[in-house]
Amino acid sequence: MAVQLPSIFEERMKNLLGIEFESFMNSYKQSPHAGLRVNTLKISMEQFNEIAPYDLRPIPWCETGFYVPHDVKPGLHPYYHAGLYYIQEPSAMAPVELLQVQPGDRVLDLCAAPGGKTTQIAAKLQGKGVLVTNDIHAERTKALAKNVELYGVRNAVVLNESPERIASAFPHYFDKVLIDAPCSGEGMFRKDEDMVKSWEHHSVEKCVLMQRDILETAARLLAPGGTIVYSTCTFAPEENEAMIAEFLNMNRNFAVTDIPKKAGFASGRPDWVRQMMPEKAVAMEAVLDQTKGTARLWPHLLEGEGHYVAVLQHRPGQGLETDQPGVVKEGAMECGQFMEVSEIDADGNKDHSIAASSIAMTKADRKKERLLRMESRESNDRRDRRAHGNKDTSIAGRKGKETGGRKVELGRGRGNDSTSMDPVAIYSQFVNECLELELEGETVCYGDRIYQSSVGAARLEGLKVIRPGWFMGTVKNGRFVPSHPLACALQVREARRSVNLSSADGEAVRYLKGETLNIKEERVMLKEGSAAKGYTLVCVDGFAAGWGKWLDGVLKNEYPAGWRWTSV
Repeated sequence: MAVQLPSIFEERMKNLLGIEFESFMNSYKQSPHAGLRVNTLKISMEQFNEIAPYDLRPIPWCETGFYVPHDVKPGLHPYYHAGLYYIQEPSAMAPVELLQVQPGDRVLDLCAAPGGKTTQIAAKLQGKGVLVTNDIHAERTKALAKNVELYGVRNAVVLNESPERIASAFPHYFDKVLIDAPCSGEGMFRKDEDMVKSWEHHSVEKCVLMQRDILETAARLLAPGGTIVYSTCTFAPEENEAMIAEFLNMNRNFAVTDIPKKAGFASGRPDWVRQMMPEKAVAMEAVLDQTKGTARLWPHLLEGEGHYVAVLQHRPGQGLETDQPGVVKEGAMECGQFMEVSEIDADGNKDHSIAASSIAMTKADRKKERLLRMESRESNDRRDRRAHGNKDTSIAGRKGKETGGRKVELGRGRGNDSTSMDPVAIYSQFVNECLELELEGETVCYGDRIYQSSVGAARLEGLKVIRPGWFMGTVKNGRFVPSHPLACALQVREARRSVNLSSADGEAVRYLKGETLNIKEERVMLKEGSAAKGYTLVCVDGFAAGWGKWLDGVLKNEYPAGWRWTSV
């Protein structure tokens, strides 16, 4: 059934598209296209092509993306739960491809939830470099953190912050910045009819205010010579070409990098800015034609939903100061910088995130956070000044210890600190006995929770941090309990003890549902010197899915309750 579009929207698109309008409208009579993207952190393209459970067609603009047949539900396969692919709308894969991320880059995904583009960036980094992923809405960071963990991302930090506060902590730090900007969502009308219903309330004018602030702040986050990719899922010129032209007009040290017009990509439309906003167009005339080099993805020209993408390149030597190494020293954080914020996670347990301890957030402050995208930069600055003036409620921690050349930060939090044993020593013992893993980055211990972080703790001071790094596990009663995110990010060769389950005979699904399995000892694959008893990496067709504890022919299921397979 064709989507019922708002009459105001139809009239505007008719005026803009002219002879293309009929073809555009006919696209709404077609079903939206579904896609999946292979997670090359866990499986190579060659391996996936050998075991792919469906007949898939490649997506032209994403070498790891495929169209999914309409009658297929890829979420109902063990490979999805093992993190081998991410279900993603095809057009949404384009912005990260255009960001051209390379291993070793420092990358920021500024408006990241639920995390599809973050996991795409992570796959391109291949565990090298730094990935900071953020969303301003606390509720949305739950899905963001879960996707980072499910897809085996080791080098990510998850934040719940405003762009302005991130810029204060990471000035001119990132090589690449992705802005998947909050927008009016017109390009998603065919895929999500709720977007149609909310369109009049989520106005173009409100979105423009948010987008302007985000773009300006992104420039302060970018290292000299760096790249910003700005994308929306709307057709409105005010949010697309006009927004980019306004940014270029105010930031002459940036220029548009032309996007090749292939695979159905269409040019940007500066003529629409002149048509709809003639006075504004005159003021931006010197830069407006650059927006021809941006790209529009139209549902009547390609197999995907409506998107807009612009690649903005900074020209070195014209206005950005580099963030010099050593200005904020890695691991230089003093005691008591973080406090613990607990909420109930998907498993029904407390989720001990890390949050800024230097700010006592009142209920009114939290409301301002939710509305921040609609405020001006001036009001944001006033909020920050008020917040920094609040009493410091930080929980003093112990000073960091040097362990294996990596700085370790310890805080009391609410964790179980009853044992006199060093939690880092307990963690190190588990790594030595159960894994063959070279730890990278900084080991951060907060309460009973241990992380490996790609970002020095000093940079996270004062920020609301959901995950400071790869969550490795907890120390409880003198024992280390490995986390599910640790298992998800491992390759089978990195575990000294593993069990492989087949996706073909139902055994893998039983594990994913939380059932205890009978596993003969000869099925437990061991590295030399290891015994069968203990924590075992459980794999699906050779790819890590979670933990089990093997003893006397029984594999006790350690798959987290909130993640379990619930479909029939």
